[in-house]
Amino acid sequence: MEMVKKTYILIASVFLITVASAQQPFVKQKGHQFLIDEKPYYYIGTNYWYGGLLALQKDPARGKQRLIRELDFLKSKGINNLRVLVGSEGEGKINGVDRVKPALQTQHNVFDAGLLKGLDFLLMEMGKRKMYAILYLSNNWEWSGGFMQYLNWNGQIDNDTLKRKLTWDEQRDYTSKFYSCDACKTDYRRQVCFILQRKNAYTGKKYINEPAIMAWELANEPRPMRAEAIGAYKAWITNTAAYIKSIDKNHLITIGTEGFMGTEENLDLFKEIHADVSIDYLTLHIWPKNWGWFQGAPTKENLQAVIQKTSDYINAHEVVAGQLNKPLVIEEFGLPRDGHAFDPSSTTALRDEYFGNIFSIWAKSRAKGGAVTGCNFWSFAGLSRPINGQLFWKEGDDFSGDPPQEEQGLNSVFDSDFSTWKIIGKYLKK
Repeated sequence: MEMVKKTYILIASVFLITVASAQQPFVKQKGHQFLIDEKPYYYIGTNYWYGGLLALQKDPARGKQRLIRELDFLKSKGINNLRVLVGSEGEGKINGVDRVKPALQTQHNVFDAGLLKGLDFLLMEMGKRKMYAILYLSNNWEWSGGFMQYLNWNGQIDNDTLKRKLTWDEQRDYTSKFYSCDACKTDYRRQVCFILQRKNAYTGKKYINEPAIMAWELANEPRPMRAEAIGAYKAWITNTAAYIKSIDKNHLITIGTEGFMGTEENLDLFKEIHADVSIDYLTLHIWPKNWGWFQGAPTKENLQAVIQKTSDYINAHEVVAGQLNKPLVIEEFGLPRDGHAFDPSSTTALRDEYFGNIFSIWAKSRAKGGAVTGCNFWSFAGLSRPINGQLFWKEGDDFSGDPPQEEQGLNSVFDSDFSTWKIIGKYLKK
């Protein structure tokens, strides 16, 4: 009997060791590279901001089944990195537009724990496919509530002002107050703590022990917004990153910046905030249309100038990454379809050429073991399709790559965009 017991224990031990060794490893950072099992990790990924909401759909075909099909599609194309929104704050109109629904924080300090079951399911399915998620914890912009909602909850923006369309100067003035609003920052941290303490309902793993998570991102595109907010902005980054590190020893942390376009066009400030010991890698976003690099629609005539500006922008930040000896991820970039069309049947020749240039920079970095380690194009719309005659998202519509405040189909990459997937495949096969 004793021999049988010892044999059973031995078999069980071997089984546990085998299972443990087969588990998905965490992504690590060493110098200017990411590592998985001590091997360099270079990737082309996508933005899938709505991925944590799909499994919540009551109709399985529009929810879990769609999610599984889309993950299988991405994996078949070589995409293994997804940038995802954790949850939105507040409900109702904000800055004149609808925001993402349903909300994680429905009211001030009221969290819908059940909402995270959608993210639980996504992470479980990504883990099965050895895919990695970058999870951003809030938003500088209104489309998911974000900083403006925290300011409203703490009396810095009244309800009428929150709902109406603000001028750009008004938006900058209000949002910049977040970094000096102690109550707002406490509320933000309370939500972060709520997320970090989460245990996955499907796997039983705490989020802080979940290998399918690659990194926590402080917010989507956090900007100081005004020069006078820079000091408080820097302090918030330092304190928040250190706080997350104190709870979670397994995952990487990044800020979520656009590059110097998001730091008051101050490359020194961009470098300073990423030099922080708790920040593991640098990010940049590139938006030629929003930044006025072309007027109207992209054309053959203006595309080369846009490509040159993009290359220069990446190169400037790659130099900083080299100086800091940390990886650099180009984690958002997009371009409208040809003729500024929204219909998925329209062509994407200019976008394909634009994407190809960015992928070529990434590929050259990969070949030499450089600092440009990842690309996440904006944005994967998967099986969704815009509704004919309707420009903007309405509650009940399928989620797509374009958030509610943007025209549906504007920057989305659909599963049917074969020429774009061919470009992506070209660089991943290399």
